[in-house]
Amino acid sequence: MDYNTSRERLEMPEYGRNVLKMVEHLKEIEDRDKRSEQARAIVKVMEILNPQVHSQENFEQKLWNHLFIIAGFDLDIDAPYPCPNPEDFETKPVPLPMKDTRIRAAHYGRNIEKIIDLIAVEQDGEIKNELIRNLAIYMRQQYLIWNKDSVADETIFEDIEKLSEGRIEVPREISLTKIPDKANFSRPNLGLNIGGRNSRSRKNGRKQNRKKVL
Repeated sequence: MDYNTSRERLEMPEYGRNVLKMVEHLKEIEDRDKRSEQARAIVKVMEILNPQVHSQENFEQKLWNHLFIIAGFDLDIDAPYPCPNPEDFETKPVPLPMKDTRIRAAHYGRNIEKIIDLIAVEQDGEIKNELIRNLAIYMRQQYLIWNKDSVADETIFEDIEKLSEGRIEVPREISLTKIPDKANFSRPNLGLNIGGRNSRSRKNGRKQNRKKVL
């Protein structure tokens, strides 16, 4: 059996192996004019096989570029566009800058670390104390999203000082507002209540509205 895994690798798989065979036959044509005429016919076939290319700018040039790529940039023909430079298709993608340091407290997230860095350089005073207090309230909410147990204010304050590596010292007079008994901190994308009572009531409401229309 002749499997594709044992065949030559396709540079442009969207055109299939038959187009590759056409291009290989094209190279064997000795007459330049006939070779150029056959190349134009192959480009027409490629256009039919890859119709989405029409949505791109200069799609005709792209088709000819694809032909040269399939031919391994070794094609002596009279083409409406010059053979592209192989190095232009070998450019490696620019690496995205990624944080190489792990998050010190995953349940708070990396943004908390950035906020702490900003507060740490703030001058001591009422503004900084209010920023620390608001940060602590937010961190408590984040903590309760992933840990349903209650958390003491002192635990949040200790986390702030630990994450700041001692650059922030929480003033003793700071206290957090009491969390209401009915407060519910849900995890992201987990509060849809699919198939629950709310979704059933919405369905029933839609049925009643349809009956009124009828």
